[in-house]
Amino acid sequence: MITTDFVPGSPCWLDLGAPDVDAAAAFYGAVFGWQAQAFDETSAYKSFRLDGKVVGAVGPLTEEGARSAWMIYFHVADIDATVQAAEQAGGSVRTPPSEASEEGRFAQLTDPQGAQFALWQPGSYPGVELTDAPGSLGWIELYTSDATAAQTFYGTVLGWTGQDMELPGGGGTYTMLTPKDCPPERMFGGLMAVPGMFESGEVRPYWHPVFGSADCDATVALVRENGGAVAMGPEDAEGVGRLAVCHDPAGAEFVVLTPAPAG
Repeated sequence: MITTDFVPGSPCWLDLGAPDVDAAAAFYGAVFGWQAQAFDETSAYKSFRLDGKVVGAVGPLTEEGARSAWMIYFHVADIDATVQAAEQAGGSVRTPPSEASEEGRFAQLTDPQGAQFALWQPGSYPGVELTDAPGSLGWIELYTSDATAAQTFYGTVLGWTGQDMELPGGGGTYTMLTPKDCPPERMFGGLMAVPGMFESGEVRPYWHPVFGSADCDATVALVRENGGAVAMGPEDAEGVGRLAVCHDPAGAEFVVLTPAPAG
């Protein structure tokens, strides 16, 4: 589960790069009930809030040729050392460590297989304020071309440990991820190889967020009603819950999940 008492290597923030910030805010407001609020009068970057608590943010696309997508940030204690470790492990730096006023420092990177991610070294601002609840981040996933290489990279850079499980029906191996020296209940996400997805070169490996929902089917209906699309589901996953893979109107991918009852 993802919690807000962040430890090194755990997801702590996420934001959406959107071609139209106001349109994105309207879509996610309709689907999840989020309220968008500008950080200041001059900024196009807006926080998403649910019941007054920050669950993420949205801002304009800033990189040439970038597609609309969610970016996952991982908590680090020393961003300069982590960026250096990422480069030594074969990753590349898109945005070097930069100041976000007194709130913290961030960097944007790409892993050796091409998936983009980000780092956050907190100052006055730790990260999202609500997780593991309907309408908030509850899990993250990496679809990659080489699961073994990805696990080695992130293990080296962020210290994650992985636990493999075989998916039913010969669906492949799914590796569940946990921060270094943390118990299994701090597991926050998973990765899996989907090599056929990337053979054409048109799509690169990527991370996507999984948002909780009290009613997956009802949330998926709102996705469709507000111009989004559904790539898979809703369907039941044994031991996981009812889920659907969705795209917002600009194409950014996310998953909606109603978790299976505990026990």
